[in-house]
Amino acid sequence: MRLRIAKKDTAGGYKAVLIRVGAVLVALVLSGLLMTAMGYNPISAFAAIIKGSFGSKRGLINTITVAIPLLVVALGLSISFSMRFWNIGGEGQLIMGAIFATFVAHNLPVNTPTPVYLITMAIASMIGGALFALIPGLFRAYSGTNETLFTLMLNYVAIKITVFLRLVLWKDPEAKGFPSIEAIPKIAHLPKVFGIHSGWIIALIATVLVYVFLKYTKRGYETRVVGESERTAHYAGINVRRVLISGVILSGGLVGLAGFVKLSGAAFTLSESIGGGNGFSAVIIAWLAQLNAPVMVIVALLFAAMEQGAMGMELALKIPASVADIIKGLILFTALASEFFIAYRVVIEPGPRQLQKQAQKEDQV
Repeated sequence: MRLRIAKKDTAGGYKAVLIRVGAVLVALVLSGLLMTAMGYNPISAFAAIIKGSFGSKRGLINTITVAIPLLVVALGLSISFSMRFWNIGGEGQLIMGAIFATFVAHNLPVNTPTPVYLITMAIASMIGGALFALIPGLFRAYSGTNETLFTLMLNYVAIKITVFLRLVLWKDPEAKGFPSIEAIPKIAHLPKVFGIHSGWIIALIATVLVYVFLKYTKRGYETRVVGESERTAHYAGINVRRVLISGVILSGGLVGLAGFVKLSGAAFTLSESIGGGNGFSAVIIAWLAQLNAPVMVIVALLFAAMEQGAMGMELALKIPASVADIIKGLILFTALASEFFIAYRVVIEPGPRQLQKQAQKEDQV
């Protein structure tokens, strides 16, 4: 007997959904076993996570606040991922968006109308993120440079630029002790709607726009064709280089917008930690959602719930908040494994001895 891996004729449908849901359940079971081995009660831990993220109005507000930049970054990355441009630079593009937005916030006249102030900051943040994403995009389009390492390394460039701004160029002369950048003025703060900063409205609008763009527009169709096969795109008369560059600009611009949302909605001051790992978590969110914009809303909320609930778990049960990161990692690994079982199947074939015996029986007959 021998095993052979064969590609399935059809991959998708309700079976694929069941496999993905099963993968998440397996991850939760493995997380429970791990917590048990560490001496913690997994049921109490999961209950504390749910209570900390959704069990109170404050917890719910905090969860949504954490989910907003995660969702916006994931939406931006989904555009580049759709054309197989592996943009791992979400962290850096978010930071550059925040840098550009901070520059505008500190230089616009204070008597500028609030809507104009915020819209100008948002546009600046999109330009910052787009320009930072365009650098690896041009190298990929014109020289075939690997964008994965390129975008990953640019994250650290953006962080060091922010450090330079904080310590030298934009250092607040009135800051005492630890050097910092002056906070943005109150006019640059996003107004609250239902107790949550209005970034959630921006995120939902972006979700609709990305979904429509990828599913129902000509450029979105070209983006998906390029992702499936650049050779096919060439045969179809699609300008691959133009689609690639424009897609990267859109992707980076949307990720940069998340920098504005986080700066004006929650942080209020620029620092090298403003990214908060959102760029890396968003990669997982986009992947788990299979680049489906509406599904990203749910996945981003779940990831935010784990992050927010982890703090409640740590306070209530003294369980390290890093356990939530372990759970997210296990979900990622099981999700990746589920994609294998969705696309492939294991075929059991008879081995040489079994074939020989079968041949002997046929000869006897």
